Amino acid sequence: MEAIKETHFHFPGQTGFYSGKVRDVYYFGDLMAMVATDRISAFDVILPRAIPDKGRVLNQIAAYNLQSTKSMVPNWVLATPDPNVTIGFRCDTFPVEMVVRGYLAGHAWREYKAGKRLLCGVPLPEGLRENDKLPSPIITPTTKAHVGHDEDISREEILKRGIVSEEDYTTLEHYTYQLFQKGTELAAARNLILVDTKYEFGKHDGKIYLIDEVHTPDSSRYFYAEGYDARQQAGEPQKQLSKEFVRQWLIENGFQGKEGQSIPEMTDAIVKSISDRYKELYQQVRGESLPSIDYGRMNQRIEQSILNSINSLNLETKKI
Repeated sequence: MEAIKETHFHFPGQTGFYSGKVRDVYYFGDLMAMVATDRISAFDVILPRAIPDKGRVLNQIAAYNLQSTKSMVPNWVLATPDPNVTIGFRCDTFPVEMVVRGYLAGHAWREYKAGKRLLCGVPLPEGLRENDKLPSPIITPTTKAHVGHDEDISREEILKRGIVSEEDYTTLEHYTYQLFQKGTELAAARNLILVDTKYEFGKHDGKIYLIDEVHTPDSSRYFYAEGYDARQQAGEPQKQLSKEFVRQWLIENGFQGKEGQSIPEMTDAIVKSISDRYKELYQQVRGESLPSIDYGRMNQRIEQSILNSINSLNLETKKI
């Protein structure tokens, strides 16, 4: 098994390139091709070894969820020509992430445990325990940081600072609640609970689109529905479906992204175990096994799929 750590393509008509933490993005004017590599990050650090199949697992889960929600919220995708590739509109991204929570977990719980009862301007009731279901889903936006960590921000502060217009923000809120409701239904069909997730939006030709990945285990937190009530009543940790297992392995080996800490050795056995867990995530979320692929000439396959798809989309545009 091979892993796609990075790509370095040069396409006719290419107008730009960007390499993020886990994705390589190729720009073609108003179009962009996003390659989901097998790089993996945790604590804002890219780990030294790539994880076979991770990229296509997340790309295909995102493709499924984008397809499942496009009738209610328009999204940026025009084609998914390869398991690791998504092609769509190049959008001007809103500088906020719409984080939505149905349960008190993760960052929200840590803030609540520290005594805060106002999270991003949203009041929280007294007497909640970790992983309790909230009275109703809440939106807790964050600013998108180019460097460092994202920061919590309230709706009022977003509008006051003019980060997003009130008209656009009202649409983002509406879309966020719709998507979370649909995601909750899709999760329930797999005996899962969608705990919290984040959505990113952008504009193309004046229209708001959902962008980036959606409802993947890297951008969302899931609980297993079976046994949730019993575990909650007993005060036990919930069984999670997310990238948390990678963070836990790093923490157990003395790494949390802090200065002076070293990333533990990623042996072949560790890499395989992480890859196997991502395939398990796919099976749980999609309800089917990850399809087998030919690992030979993966870069050539991805390069050709982008070239063919971009040429096809440009040809269709000319016809219009």
